[in-house]
Amino acid sequence: MMDSGDTGFMLICAAFVLFMTPGLAFFYGGLVRRKNVLSTMMNSFFIMGLGGAMWILIGYSLSFSGDTAGIIGNLDWACLNHVGQEPGPYAATIPHLVFAAFQMMFAMITPALITGSVAGRMNFKALFVFMVLWLLVIYYPLAHMVWGHGGLLGEVLGSVDFAGGNVVHISSGVSGLVLCLMLGKRRGYEKIPYKIHNIPFVLLGASILWFGWFGFNAGSALAANGLAAHAFMTTATSSCFAMLSWMCTDMMIQGKPTVVGAATGAVLGLVAITPGAGFVPVWSSIIIGIVVSPICYFTMSVVKKKFGYDDALDAFGCHGIGGIWGGIATGIFGKSSINSVARWDGLVFGDYHLFLAQVLSIVITIAIAAVGTFLCAKVVNLFLPLRVDEHDEKVGLDLSQHGEAAYPSFNGLD
Repeated sequence: MMDSGDTGFMLICAAFVLFMTPGLAFFYGGLVRRKNVLSTMMNSFFIMGLGGAMWILIGYSLSFSGDTAGIIGNLDWACLNHVGQEPGPYAATIPHLVFAAFQMMFAMITPALITGSVAGRMNFKALFVFMVLWLLVIYYPLAHMVWGHGGLLGEVLGSVDFAGGNVVHISSGVSGLVLCLMLGKRRGYEKIPYKIHNIPFVLLGASILWFGWFGFNAGSALAANGLAAHAFMTTATSSCFAMLSWMCTDMMIQGKPTVVGAATGAVLGLVAITPGAGFVPVWSSIIIGIVVSPICYFTMSVVKKKFGYDDALDAFGCHGIGGIWGGIATGIFGKSSINSVARWDGLVFGDYHLFLAQVLSIVITIAIAAVGTFLCAKVVNLFLPLRVDEHDEKVGLDLSQHGEAAYPSFNGLD
């Protein structure tokens, strides 16, 4: 039965999630050198148009209509055909169109997360084509497998993902890692300093992301109810404790808490709680938030240096590793009494089935993202160079890719 309160709540949540992608643009844009700020922000912003258009044309249908072997949907709802004002099969109290709109925002921000790994060196035309293929090959199948009726990971395997640990964070983080390995390091990486050019942008972006994330997680309850309130509070709790945890780590290692570190910690807490926000007790979100920061700090500062890959803005270190921890933590702390979608309780409550399902789903997601990204990039590279040439990289991607400068009065070396 249609509920106007649920409908209004979900429309607001969809708008919250939409706002996250410009927030990501500011977050990423602030972290790069000034000659690449516009290109980095554009890499997030254009995907709002591309991701939204593809979602309306075929993405929603491939993700949620019908079922083909538990892997992908069909084209019954292409161009939102038969998606109207009455409730659909996924939410009983809101219009089908509202559910489609809410899910569309996820399909926008997820590919945008990948771009942090390749900032400062990827050819924009190649990135555009790559994103078309990535959505088709990786995002839509994963969305169906996790959330669609008959999906392999959700309904068959029994894993749970409340708001996108597998679908959003692990997929984008792993894809970012593979893509940055294929592109190679930025010119002068580890030889010349890559200074963050605008920390206020970073803080603004993190704040917008935090704000929007309440729509991201609470909205995944698909109704204005107790489960939405629960997801709201686990989200707030994890992000608060993750921020403090990162600041403590900064203090122990560098002797000072940094603004960029505090912003990063808050985002990490949001990433880690996403898969379990509507499944784990509030007290466990304290643990999830505290633990994620040192894990990701170690990945970004030690593992990345040891293996020498240039994950420019740490999309893998943040979303990939944070998402993996969040998925595992859901298997540890999940409770079916909080949300009956979970068939079993987590490890700390004496049952191992959910934990095993979570780990297996994460392994499958990593494999799909890694292999799919490699194949998509190889196909694109047949027609377009993945990376800009040395001159364009020296000049900066703002001018070489878009013919614009964020700070036209600046004439110094960068």
